[in-house]
Amino acid sequence: MRQNEALSVRDMPDDERPRERLLHKGGRSLSDSELVAVLLRTGRPGASALDLARELLRSSGGLAGLQGSGPSLRRHAGLGPAKIAALMAALELARRFARADLPDREPLGDPQAVATYLSLRYSLKAQEVMGALYLDTRNRLLAEAELFRGTLNRAAVEPRAILKRGLIRDAAGFVLFHTHPSGDPSPSAEDLAFTRRMAEAGEVVGVRLVDHLILGGGGRWVSLRQRGAW
Repeated sequence: MRQNEALSVRDMPDDERPRERLLHKGGRSLSDSELVAVLLRTGRPGASALDLARELLRSSGGLAGLQGSGPSLRRHAGLGPAKIAALMAALELARRFARADLPDREPLGDPQAVATYLSLRYSLKAQEVMGALYLDTRNRLLAEAELFRGTLNRAAVEPRAILKRGLIRDAAGFVLFHTHPSGDPSPSAEDLAFTRRMAEAGEVVGVRLVDHLILGGGGRWVSLRQRGAW
């Protein structure tokens, strides 16, 4: 980086500073890196807050990667406790905002809302995660459970363990979900076979499978109901 490119944000004209543009034009006028720079407030010697934000997003793999960073942010040069706390608070607020909409929605009618919330919570984990959202008769959320974590052999996963939690909560249905740490949400043959098995088992005990969402990287997801998997 050339020396004149590492100017402090304070050296920029007022109408180019991220914070001032945020206040006068709103968040939509800022790029991802500019929004992160507002949270960071200051940079480090030789790099402005905007430079630091760009480095952070690049090393994390963009916003989606940043969502899963958490305490590992401590390893990034130039990030002290105050900056890390600001980033972690912003990411947690995003998760809670997505979660807050779920109880009054109908997940069957809006898989995008469910996928957005689940992606903020679970995507880009190093290990595969499988869980379920248990629903009432109006498809409103009753409970959320992370069921399995690690390398999963779906043929060995018993539907009984998943459905038992729903029966305890008097659920009428459930949305199954799992992550693909590779980042590609495309379903495997094993995913499809497992989904059919879960749907059949759910019908037997009266807790129907509403959807099975596969979460990949970069906010990508697949609804197996939309794919006609069962």
